[in-house]
Amino acid sequence: MTILPFADRKCRRSPRSSPLLSVTARSEFNHAGASFSGAVFNLSTTIVGAGIMALPATLKQLGLVPGLIVIVLAAMLTEKSIDMILRFSRASKSSSYAALVGDAFGGAGRNLLQIFIVVNNLGMLVVYMIIIGDVMSGLWSQGIHHSGVMEEWFGLHWWTSRSSLMLCTTLFVIAPLISFRRVDSLKYTSALSVGLALVFVVITAGIAIMKMINGSIEMPKLMPEIVDQASFWKLFTTVPVLVTAYICHHNIHPIDNELTDSTKIKPIVKTSLTLCASLYVLTSFFGFLLFGDQTMDDVLGNFDGYLGTRYSSLLNDIVRVSYGVHLMLVFPIVFFSLRLNLDGLLFPYAIPISYDNKRFFTITVGLMSIIFLGANYVPSIWDAFQFTGATSAVSIGYIFPAVIALKDTHGIATKNDRIVSWAMIILAVSSSSVAISSDIYSIFNRSKTAGS
Repeated sequence: MTILPFADRKCRRSPRSSPLLSVTARSEFNHAGASFSGAVFNLSTTIVGAGIMALPATLKQLGLVPGLIVIVLAAMLTEKSIDMILRFSRASKSSSYAALVGDAFGGAGRNLLQIFIVVNNLGMLVVYMIIIGDVMSGLWSQGIHHSGVMEEWFGLHWWTSRSSLMLCTTLFVIAPLISFRRVDSLKYTSALSVGLALVFVVITAGIAIMKMINGSIEMPKLMPEIVDQASFWKLFTTVPVLVTAYICHHNIHPIDNELTDSTKIKPIVKTSLTLCASLYVLTSFFGFLLFGDQTMDDVLGNFDGYLGTRYSSLLNDIVRVSYGVHLMLVFPIVFFSLRLNLDGLLFPYAIPISYDNKRFFTITVGLMSIIFLGANYVPSIWDAFQFTGATSAVSIGYIFPAVIALKDTHGIATKNDRIVSWAMIILAVSSSSVAISSDIYSIFNRSKTAGS
């Protein structure tokens, strides 16, 4: 008899009737099923992370009209890729993304997907931790120190240093949240996280509308400025940012596995993507409208000075604090998938990690140590984040769903599936190649400039 990894074993919809559970799904089923609203908030929180702050800069690059259009198109393409994942999972009776890939391409394919998810999620969480540190303790940019909120409020002390604040955040906020073993346990913090993202939208929109009324905002550019071949190719570097902004594929199955009615997952996905796309459109529009050509790659950096309105300092603090707390609440959702996939990669034949306290504790502490050290000793990893977006994110979001549909192991792919799959592969490969080449060129130029 051939013994398969738990991630490749199939289980029926009712887990209580099956003696085997997917290690990659890792959900505990001895509780009441997850609610529709809880699943929507958890999936929305998976989507809305650091990517939201990069989208106004995407409009600066693409222009207002094309930028808003591609944000909506990216949401539609994401919904299509998730729909394919769900349909092929039902056909193969796979209870995890990794098991689905394993069904189509064997153990090598499953391991490759898990590696991409681990790299993508680990990179995102280090970025989240760095931004949390920047918000609380400040950062250095181009030789200028931008104060964090704790420095502004209490002055420079050992306990307002970056390392101290990040250690306290890790121990007293993040550690308790990542200790939960079910995704549904995070539904309330996820709802709060989405609410905090709305705070950013409301404040940005309010300031922009006020400045429009008094005529102090210039008309933003509607179309991209293409002056040479380099500026044309640079437009494609926005694709990895857009893909990263919608990546949630790795948490679809854990959320689905906790539902008592699996038919709800598609409406949940549609609702979450509609909510997040609306947030993205509003954030991008008002952020770009407010700051124009001065919009930074991370628009949060623009909330560091006078906003041209009353209570500017207070609004800056509210925006930064609310977004910092938002990332703290997003952290456990992304970490949940990271831990599951790393465990499935390292221990494919072991019992579910939620039933093994020693393995759960060891992997959790090990991952948090790596994230904490990375956030403290890597000054800026936006270049690395762009690389992960151009490789891991597009693979998770586009390439793997597309090749699963093209492989069509169970003969359920439609003609439309094949057309969309080829479109996703061409878009992913071409944009990633251009983005990586552009990033390498930028890094080389900066090194050359620094050397001279």
